[in-house]
Amino acid sequence: DSQDIPGIAGIDTRSLTRRLRNTGVMMGTITTDETAEEALARLKSAPDYDDTDFVREVSTDKPYEFETGAKQHHVVVVDSGVKYNIMRLLGERGCRVTALPSDAKAEDVLSQKPDGILFSPGPGDPAFLDYQVENIRGLIGKAPILGICLGHQVLGRAFGAGTFKLKFGHRGANHPVKDVATGRVHITAQNHGYAVDPDH
Repeated sequence: DSQDIPGIAGIDTRSLTRRLRNTGVMMGTITTDETAEEALARLKSAPDYDDTDFVREVSTDKPYEFETGAKQHHVVVVDSGVKYNIMRLLGERGCRVTALPSDAKAEDVLSQKPDGILFSPGPGDPAFLDYQVENIRGLIGKAPILGICLGHQVLGRAFGAGTFKLKFGHRGANHPVKDVATGRVHITAQNHGYAVDPDH
């Protein structure tokens, strides 16, 4: 309470864990000033997560330079909800970074004369981002392209793959990922609820 951080008490957390494990991802809420009935009514009136393009709500409205002090390479980041740490890490690797809105057209991206293009992570379902899929198709072969999380899923869709919602999502740190080409294992952080369909 002294730090204004909400928590939960008085419930069987193992039962909650079992329910989530059997049911999968679902909407939920924690409240300190509502009855259970009021909280449930609020939750039921909230927009369905699977029916909203949240990227348009979190993307930058206009292009901007992210100050890295680097000059060696110019990377254009298409901002779907980019974390500043990604741009900071690009700067540590010698990259000058320009962020563009999520709906930037291919010609807008190419007018920046990028050495590379990054489609950023962000919230929500990649199926809502057909405008990005179309723009990616206009960029393929014109500069190296990298997608992280949602950006990777949108890249998959641009190349004809499908995407799907994971029952549980991949969340948290310390997830081992094996590079099948080299056999090396990398420890990664994961935070995504959708994936590229390997069968489509």
